[in-house]
Amino acid sequence: MDKKLVYFLCTGNSCRSQMADGYLKALGSDKYEVKSAGLEAHGLNPRAVQAMEEDGIDISGHTSDVIDQETLKKADYIITLCGHANDNCPAVKNDKAERWHWGFDDPAKATGTEEEIASKFYEVRDSIKNRVERFVREGK
Repeated sequence: MDKKLVYFLCTGNSCRSQMADGYLKALGSDKYEVKSAGLEAHGLNPRAVQAMEEDGIDISGHTSDVIDQETLKKADYIITLCGHANDNCPAVKNDKAERWHWGFDDPAKATGTEEEIASKFYEVRDSIKNRVERFVREGK
């Protein structure tokens, strides 16, 4: 069976798209090839790496990448995870791709104590995990 290519897009490819990428690789790698990218490459957010590690998913080897036109053309699913990426995603010459928007708050913008910031990362991580589990289970 050919694996469907899922391309997760975000603004900086540092938090949300990396988390979604990590979860889909862990939960659906038998069905899906997974890639992620951003409108810009902001580098991997250490708090995102930590939050994922605490749930048993290692994304420390991921790279923060800029959107690749060839990958966009090949994708079966193009999923944006933030409004900025959804609004600014490049036009795609790909009629076969399903394009979805799963909006999540940017945990990197959280303010407050270390504990409050970490809590926002866990909240967003858990929301992304739930959405990815549904996608793997239902294909939507």
